[in-house]
Amino acid sequence: MKPHVETAAGLAFVPVLATLGFYALPPNWQSQLTIQFAPQLIAYLALSVWAYRNVGRRVKLGLSYDNIQPGIFWGTMTGIILGTLNTGVILYLIPALGWDIRFLSQTPHAQVPFWIMVPWFIIVIAMAVELNFRGFLLGRLLVFFDEALKTDPSSATRIRMNVFLPLSISALTFSFDPFMVTTFRHLHWIALWDGLVWGWMWMRMHNLYAVMTAHAVEVAIVYLIIRGVLA
Repeated sequence: MKPHVETAAGLAFVPVLATLGFYALPPNWQSQLTIQFAPQLIAYLALSVWAYRNVGRRVKLGLSYDNIQPGIFWGTMTGIILGTLNTGVILYLIPALGWDIRFLSQTPHAQVPFWIMVPWFIIVIAMAVELNFRGFLLGRLLVFFDEALKTDPSSATRIRMNVFLPLSISALTFSFDPFMVTTFRHLHWIALWDGLVWGWMWMRMHNLYAVMTAHAVEVAIVYLIIRGVLA
């Protein structure tokens, strides 16, 4: 069956520009919660427009039904590894560098009732975030740069534009999401590492269920352990 040609992949740059625009705003604007969420809301709007313009959206996003079982398995394995690693970084490395982690007990996530946060809120966040940053942003950037390669098909350019640029842009946009930076302060750099791992995982498997599961499992591990330590 011939794959559907994708259109409007350039919409992936809309959330990137929205995130950059946030940091150009005056500090008093940046402190407003609605402004912090604006880049994500704009991203979902761009995703909606893209979805309207395209067919075969489930396959393009990596949400084929046959991806579910392997996605849950590999996502769980990846989430356990990242969750364990990042918990160690937060509990041992960050304090050793002289940075505080006690503020985590005052984040919006910490204020959500436990029975809502685990597992429901974590699952919803993981699904929404990965749909945005990996399925839409990274996936569409890959398509956009693949089209650009038609003007310069050299192997060096292909590696740069097919791998490094889309992966880096999506991971940096994720890590520097305004709400992420405001809420998790210096810990937002961990999201850069996560974004690179989840992005590479999506590129290799083209399976959004895998990164959604990895995200949810990792956050659950970090949340449960950090909550217990700071209680």
